[in-house]
Amino acid sequence: MKKSLLTLSGLLLTTTALAGCGATNNNAGSSTNTGNEGSKEPVTIKVQAWYTEAQGNWNATVEAYNKTHPNVKVVYEGMSEKGDSQEGMKKMDLLAASGDQMDVVMYSSASDFAQRVGAGILEPLDDYLKKDNIVVKDEYKIDPIVNGKYYALPGKMIEWFVMLNKDKLDEAKLPVPTDWTWNDYAEYAKKMTKGEGASKTYGSYFHNWKDYSLLALNNDMENPYLVKSDGSANIDNPKVRYSLDLRNKMENVDKTSVPYFEVVSQKMNYRDVFYAGKTAMLATGNWMVGELSLNGKFNTVFAPYPKFDAKDTNGLTEIGADFMGVAASSKHKQEAYDFVKWYTTEGITTQGMFFSGWKKADINQNVDAILKSGKPENVKLIDKESLLSTLKVNKATKLVVPPTYALQQEKEYLNQVELYLVGKQDLDKTIQTATTKIEEIKKSNK
Repeated sequence: MKKSLLTLSGLLLTTTALAGCGATNNNAGSSTNTGNEGSKEPVTIKVQAWYTEAQGNWNATVEAYNKTHPNVKVVYEGMSEKGDSQEGMKKMDLLAASGDQMDVVMYSSASDFAQRVGAGILEPLDDYLKKDNIVVKDEYKIDPIVNGKYYALPGKMIEWFVMLNKDKLDEAKLPVPTDWTWNDYAEYAKKMTKGEGASKTYGSYFHNWKDYSLLALNNDMENPYLVKSDGSANIDNPKVRYSLDLRNKMENVDKTSVPYFEVVSQKMNYRDVFYAGKTAMLATGNWMVGELSLNGKFNTVFAPYPKFDAKDTNGLTEIGADFMGVAASSKHKQEAYDFVKWYTTEGITTQGMFFSGWKKADINQNVDAILKSGKPENVKLIDKESLLSTLKVNKATKLVVPPTYALQQEKEYLNQVELYLVGKQDLDKTIQTATTKIEEIKKSNK
């Protein structure tokens, strides 16, 4: 999942220099419309992200905006033919370094977003927001503030849940979970694991992202991330130890979850594993509802994200977003901001693919819009009742926007987790070494 940090560091250093030399700090309400002054030609705004057209329905989305904004022509440019966020963001880094046109940009995680803020790629939006009387924490479900300033608004909002293959659930005579713990999840995985060898189907699948190495920490209300906001380690605690121990038992002892070695050596795609019926359960984000409406293969039901302790509040889930902002190098910052404001409010429902982070969005209408955009034969496989009940019980944890160097810390943590899951070191050494390396990175970035 992670790109080469050395390569990225070089790109970002170049980008910072370019941003400092080439960007103009326009005040809210102004734009540098070079070549358009006195002309009726619409201003062209580029929106750049990693989504494919099939994943994002972007052509219809920007067309809807263009129809009501005749002085602007918004164009979407996909940065990855595979819809891969890391590939797309790497290409956007190259665009920023080369000085090509960038107006509206998106980043897929708080750590990726924070790093680009630190590199000077994004324009502060505070003046624009003040002019429109927008208080972000009142308007949106998450508050992406960085060092007291706003550089982005939340696009699609990501909450996590568990998708279950209803056929496998019925075969094991198990009810659809409505309130459960990770221990319950492990028991479900045991009962839904079948077969041996190449024909084996697992009860569970964990991908190689950092989210799957912080399972029980992901629904910690105060800090669901591996570092604190000041960059200090947050992994030497019972929830992280429990999460790693659970994965080790399920993958290497009980053999009820796809082993980590197979995930990375076979370069598995979590979507493909679920669609192929190789796993009965997949903890994932709500972006998968739109994908299921286009690609679902069997009856799918939904359950809340599992809890660490039975006494914990039901439905607590880690939260994320696409962070959509205005490029500091844009010559049309006001027009770019106007699109960002529209997209992050009514635009996402118009798009009909993702869940909105806008507090005024109606969850029932949001679900209906997503299902309407799907294929009827696929939509009928989605259990709307369990989906809505899960979405309505969900409660977002606090968003942690980490330091600009957090991607380095994630990489070091995952390196140690890999050594543990393939049997090369024990849990204590994993936590101890990862903590030391995280603190060293913090110290070196002071």
